[in-house]
Amino acid sequence: MSLCFQSATTFPKGCHASQEDGYKTLRCSNAQLTEVPKDIPNDTNRLYLDFNQITYLPSDAFRNLPVLMELDLSHNFLGRLDVTAFRSLSDHLHSLDLSSNKLVSVNKEVFANLKARTNLSGNPWTCDCDLQELIRMVELDPSSSSGIVCASSVLEEHAGKPFLQVVKDIDLCNAYKKTTDVAMLVTMFGWFAMVISYLVYYVRQNQEDARRHLEYLKSLPSKQRHTEEPSTLSTVV
Repeated sequence: MSLCFQSATTFPKGCHASQEDGYKTLRCSNAQLTEVPKDIPNDTNRLYLDFNQITYLPSDAFRNLPVLMELDLSHNFLGRLDVTAFRSLSDHLHSLDLSSNKLVSVNKEVFANLKARTNLSGNPWTCDCDLQELIRMVELDPSSSSGIVCASSVLEEHAGKPFLQVVKDIDLCNAYKKTTDVAMLVTMFGWFAMVISYLVYYVRQNQEDARRHLEYLKSLPSKQRHTEEPSTLSTVV
């Protein structure tokens, strides 16, 4: 099947095209973009969308870019990535830069089948089992791995530490499971204590009521007391 390529004579606002090292390059850096442009030439090899205000990547955000090899999305405000945002790039993308964004947690399936060397540094990551599994799936840019730092963590003592340093000492997936198990045990113990407390209170209250009734019977004249004793005994039982 042959591919039909279109070389645009007009480009997205704030973007300019050039030929760099034999590759068709579109630079949209610092163009005040809030979303991925729709009219990117489909013969683009390198796309720079860095230093913009993009917050979200929708499904198939880079559709119809069959020869795109490098994608720079660094220094934006990305906080959410649709699980199929990079689906159309899986076969040919070589480099992906997502550094210096607002990524806290990302579904690992976003990077399924993606072979690109990826930069995830400079984001406020939550270091947990999800991030650990994501990192195992992604081919990290070696120069960026030390820049993946835990802004928060399932274990508070890891906040502020490099992710790779944390996972050398602990398996976050096991840590999360243990934390969850402990929380469940504490909750169960709390409910159990409440039930026991109620039962103790209930028994004591009934005993107190029975005692008061017996004292009342003792205070009655002898004839009336014998009349009410059977019902009292049934109440105590």
